[in-house]
Amino acid sequence: MKVISIDIETYSDIDLKKAGVYRYTDSPNFEILLFAYSVNGGPVKCIDLACGEKMPREIIGDLMDEKVTKTAFNASFERVSLMRYLSRILGNKIYLDPSSWRCTEVQAAMLGLPLHLDGVAQVLNLKEQKLSEGKSLIRYFCMPCKPTLANGKRTKNLPKDDPKRWELFKKYNIADVKVELAIQEKLKAYPISKKEQAIYVLDQRINDKGLLVDMDLVKQAITCDKKFSLSATKKAYELTGLENPNSVSQLKKWLLEKGVEVDSLSKGSISELIEKYDGEVKEALKLRLLMAKTSVKKYEAIERAVCTDGRVHGLFQFYGANRTGRWAGRLVQFQNLPQNHLKDLTLARKLVKEGSFEDIDLLFGNTPNVLSELIRTGFVPKKGHRFIVADFSAIEARVLSWLAGEKWRLDVFSSHGKIYEAAASMMFNVPIESIDKGSPLRQKGKISELACGYGGSVGALKSMGALQMGVKEGELKGLIDNWRLANSKIVKFWWDIDKAAINAVKKGIKTKTHGILFNYKSGVLFVTLPSKRKLAYVKPKLSINKFGREGLTYEGIGATRKWEKIETYGPKIVENIVQAVSRDLLAEAMLRLDEKGFKIVAHVHDEVICEVLRGKTSVDEVCSIMARQPTWAKGLPLEADGYECMFYQKD
Repeated sequence: MKVISIDIETYSDIDLKKAGVYRYTDSPNFEILLFAYSVNGGPVKCIDLACGEKMPREIIGDLMDEKVTKTAFNASFERVSLMRYLSRILGNKIYLDPSSWRCTEVQAAMLGLPLHLDGVAQVLNLKEQKLSEGKSLIRYFCMPCKPTLANGKRTKNLPKDDPKRWELFKKYNIADVKVELAIQEKLKAYPISKKEQAIYVLDQRINDKGLLVDMDLVKQAITCDKKFSLSATKKAYELTGLENPNSVSQLKKWLLEKGVEVDSLSKGSISELIEKYDGEVKEALKLRLLMAKTSVKKYEAIERAVCTDGRVHGLFQFYGANRTGRWAGRLVQFQNLPQNHLKDLTLARKLVKEGSFEDIDLLFGNTPNVLSELIRTGFVPKKGHRFIVADFSAIEARVLSWLAGEKWRLDVFSSHGKIYEAAASMMFNVPIESIDKGSPLRQKGKISELACGYGGSVGALKSMGALQMGVKEGELKGLIDNWRLANSKIVKFWWDIDKAAINAVKKGIKTKTHGILFNYKSGVLFVTLPSKRKLAYVKPKLSINKFGREGLTYEGIGATRKWEKIETYGPKIVENIVQAVSRDLLAEAMLRLDEKGFKIVAHVHDEVICEVLRGKTSVDEVCSIMARQPTWAKGLPLEADGYECMFYQKD
């Protein structure tokens, strides 16, 4: 089999990080400057396209031949860029199907390694490394430059402007292919499985398809936000007399003069303070809260990323969360869109699109909140189609119960599914029939379920909003104890996993518990899931942890977004396992839907959004396909709910 390893260097006047590769390459000013490649691991060649060299016909043919395997680190960048390039030089639209592409970044991510080339090379301690000059070379040749008298007022640096630097740039391009080849060699014992490759291919096709955007709504929402911000700032200026009402230090000083001393002006702190004061102080705090609403940021992200086809592409990064294998959101952060609770979304959208901004405030009372809740609705199906949205019901709670063998919970999920009521019934020893949706006991059951599944204690309950829900601080410890008593098999599951992981590393043996296999090999702790997919913990070690007992550490991308040592323990490993299994269930459901011809345009953790013809296909059909139990998940009660809509929303 012929394999071509590729790295390219490109130019565009669009910001790649902010707009994504599809918009970046959609610019008429996009071009490929350098094309470095190696055939079957042979010598690396560099084609200097910027200086007039031509890509050989054989290579062009190989790029379009699905029988030839193409590899790259972050292959989606090379594939999408080459699609644009080939379409231009050949004079017709070329689609490079992802089925013949392999991504070394994905392969590295599956082993818990960083999501960037130099990071992987460093962690693997490869002989081949990226050239340190790379960032400055990219800034010089790949991005527009500021016109100055010294550079002759040019806005783009060409090879002739610095021939020595250009020659170094070609060496940099060649070095990247050599690093990618070295990574391939190092990881050849850990290939991407056929199933994961199939999921990756589907992921790429979903990103290629993209989501249609209602740009009239997006543009008017940005205009509305600007007008509201100006109005709110003017009111705040008139009320406080401050030079800059948005200044934290100035507002704190003003509040102090009014007898109000505050440590923080965060949204949470202001919300609490508003309830305590009235008059000018209350009004100033309300205005601060309104001005702090960042609803418009998502609209601006959509506007930056939308392509000439009216769609936003590249919203999802495959294996972006490499601890679990879940997707990561990119550009608009689709996984983190505000929920919508407005009673009449259609009316709110209409008013925004018409520019009836005064009516929005009159009818709904909080313009920033309205704009925030309408973000989802900016994504719409193409003409003649509708969205079918379907999601798994309480998927993590179901998976946790199934893996732990907590029978009473499985019985709940196999019958009425009211886990919050059932949890409260078990915790407080009362009949489930006595707990309705408005019951305080149901609230306590709900908050306990949300906080306790992965070893959470009093702090977790507080962060989940237990106190705001009316739970008294003195009750928190009791809720934890009651939940753990009612879910003793889940608690046992945490510590059985903890023991199995520690023993695998300490003794260098394979261990197994609750259907989860642990194996320490070549400096990596592998955790084999029921689906046979493996999670990887790099360079695991044993040390005394924050609880004062023996525990595991490993290396990975931590809270600082840097490669560092991370502590873990049973409940945290269980959280990774449960989220990973939930991811596998969604991924396989997506494959089944795709096989049945459903066009998936987006997905979020436990939810899929399909763009389907009107009058064709029912919600029940999509849900039944999603809820089909994989052969490896025998005994897991799955259920999916769904709805249809003419713009994306939460039902």
